[in-house]
Amino acid sequence: MTTSLPRTRPFDAVLCDFDNVIRFYDTTRLTHLERLAGLAPGTTMEVAFAPETDLPLLLGRITQPQWVESIALALSHLVPRARAHELGRALAEAPFHADEAVVGLLRRVRTRMPLVLVTNATLELESDLLSLGLADFADHVVSSARVGVAKPDPKIYEIAAERAGVAEDRCLFVDDRLENIEAAVALGMTGVHYREPSDLDELLGPLLDG
Repeated sequence: MTTSLPRTRPFDAVLCDFDNVIRFYDTTRLTHLERLAGLAPGTTMEVAFAPETDLPLLLGRITQPQWVESIALALSHLVPRARAHELGRALAEAPFHADEAVVGLLRRVRTRMPLVLVTNATLELESDLLSLGLADFADHVVSSARVGVAKPDPKIYEIAAERAGVAEDRCLFVDDRLENIEAAVALGMTGVHYREPSDLDELLGPLLDG
């Protein structure tokens, strides 16, 4: 249950990104395969996360296997097709974990105000949250693959604020990408560029301790 706090607090809801704030991937195997293939580390991700390859996945227009196929197609001029598929699958199947420090902090935040995940995600997000034990972690989850718009499109922030039941200028938005933060700030939100847990501790700690 959300409890009321004095109006002097700077915001009334926290809207938080998921990947690279809460969830982190282990791409060790992918890097190993790239070296075996004679590719520079990061080549597969550069191809996979190019807008023309990544955006259809994030908008829910293609499945993850179709995304892997598009990655393999884009890499096939650099490596044999079988190797290209292997690289695409290694990225798609990379293991992940949640940062328990951030999870713990945000769980405490949720006892004081609404917490909404706002993430450019795939259709697998719900099952991923379940596997991490985070299925009921937030009050709402706004996934680009479900709502059909992706950050930094202003619409996804508007949807998140509406679900939180809070005016946009009373929202704190947390993300690891500056362009996403800038879009939120343009709507009147308070923006936090996330790099490490202390970025949240410094801002949220006083509210939680008060």
